[in-house]
Amino acid sequence: MNKKEEFKIFASKHPELSNFIKNGEMTWQKFYEIYDIYGENNEAWESFFKTKESRNTSLNELPKFIKNIDMDSIQKHINTAQKALGVIQELTSKPSSTNNITNTIKGPSTARPINKFFED
Repeated sequence: MNKKEEFKIFASKHPELSNFIKNGEMTWQKFYEIYDIYGENNEAWESFFKTKESRNTSLNELPKFIKNIDMDSIQKHINTAQKALGVIQELTSKPSSTNNITNTIKGPSTARPINKFFED
């Protein structure tokens, strides 16, 4: 069996290598060169296989992370955000009743005659 066929078997045993190809971090040529120089069992492959282990570790730690979340604190933050959004909505919306309010404040639109009290 030649080196290329051995590499194909090695690559099929480690499908996580294809993720590096999809992400554009590596090419099959570069993987083959590493395989050609170092073989299967070497520290050169550890960096590619550790990412899979670290993902599993982080998934195992997820329940611990969820247990440590303070739901009361999150609810307070959500309420604060909702209030802020309400204020922003009030400031940015233009209700139709504002015209009536401004007319009442300004008074009538026609000018009133000035009364002279002391007949100047």
